[in-house]
Amino acid sequence: MKKKEVSKEKIIKKSGKILTEFKEFIARGNVIDLAVGVIIGAAFGKIVSSIVDDILMPIIGAIIGGIDFSGLNVKIGEATINYGMFIQNIIDFLIVAGCIFILIKCIEKITKKHENEQVEEKQVIEEKKDEQIVLLEEIRDLLKNEKDKRDEMEKTL
Repeated sequence: MKKKEVSKEKIIKKSGKILTEFKEFIARGNVIDLAVGVIIGAAFGKIVSSIVDDILMPIIGAIIGGIDFSGLNVKIGEATINYGMFIQNIIDFLIVAGCIFILIKCIEKITKKHENEQVEEKQVIEEKKDEQIVLLEEIRDLLKNEKDKRDEMEKTL
């Protein structure tokens, strides 16, 4: 078998091209936005888990008689089914979904308010244009009438 010789220049050139493509990929807005979203999501998940584990579950446990959901399980032979953790995860999910719902509603409200302000600004601009157009049309009509009167006077002379 014949060995393929690769020069250092070719390796450097190819690695430089790959590095450039990688930099372009990383610099895309979507990748950066996704990374920020994942990091914030992880931090938000920790906050929600703390709210559920440290605040809500003890309150719910006290209301229903001191039951700790995370410890609920059933043993079937050698296997242990931890359905309490399942209940805990469902509650976590519902709280996260509720928080996201509230967050989206707030964002929609702010966005809608901003859109309404923009629409109002456009209407004011259009009203001003309408007033200006009306005035210009009146001036045009007056000038036309004056011209017609002059033309009539010249015909009579």
